[in-house]
Amino acid sequence: MANEEMSRNWREGAAGWVANEAIYDAVFAPVTAAIIDAAALRPGHRMLDVGCGPGTLLAAGVAADATSVGVDISAEMAEAARHRAPEATVVVADAQVADLLTDGPYDRVLSRFGVMFFDDPAAAFANIRRACAPRARMAFACWRGLDENPMFTLGSTLLTERLDPQPESPPPGAPGPTAFADADRLSSLLEDGGWGSIDVDPLDFECDYGVSGSDGVEERLATVLSSGTGRLAREQLLPRLGPDGWEALVDDVRAELRRHRVNGSLRFPGAAWLVTAENRA
Repeated sequence: MANEEMSRNWREGAAGWVANEAIYDAVFAPVTAAIIDAAALRPGHRMLDVGCGPGTLLAAGVAADATSVGVDISAEMAEAARHRAPEATVVVADAQVADLLTDGPYDRVLSRFGVMFFDDPAAAFANIRRACAPRARMAFACWRGLDENPMFTLGSTLLTERLDPQPESPPPGAPGPTAFADADRLSSLLEDGGWGSIDVDPLDFECDYGVSGSDGVEERLATVLSSGTGRLAREQLLPRLGPDGWEALVDDVRAELRRHRVNGSLRFPGAAWLVTAENRA
């Protein structure tokens, strides 16, 4: 089954990710570095970036002299990736069902927060594996639980509290950012997809929004307002509150973010899994 709902979500949300690409790259720099290190990319490798977004890992693959191919369900994300890494090949497709082979099997599969959105994760991991060479290595990062990650609440809670009806919390394991919070479930899904030598290790890092010497408040605010929650809040609350009321609410969010600065910069813990696996074929 194709990810129709996720395709729609990313069509609507891609603009915010692309506009804030530099912010996300700075905040997630420790995650990017951990994935690249775990992947052990070498010149001549064929690399597939799943859910490539605006192309951060693709650019790293090109820099490592790997033949780099990205796949993303969003045409807007893919276009941004092509602009960032013109030497790479970028395909608009659903990695769960698409034929991912281009000019040959892949030696490495990478992803940074791009594999948690499949309707059928085991089928998706199996489909990705079929495009890989024997003993190919996969390395990706995915989020742990909501309770460990202020990323999903800091600044957005003030918006969701004003929504009517309140958004429902997704059930555990549902497609979305924290679909793989359960490490045992994730390992089982990878095994079902034909992967072996699976390691799911905690990756704890600091989300520091202090980009280029700023205190990070406006950077975090920009990402909150462009998120799904932020877009929904604006759609619902701007007509109800009016422009002045909406701006007052945004100022409340800004003040909340300022209260969470640490040593002059907005920073908070991030909790992810760093996952590696090998194609058993």
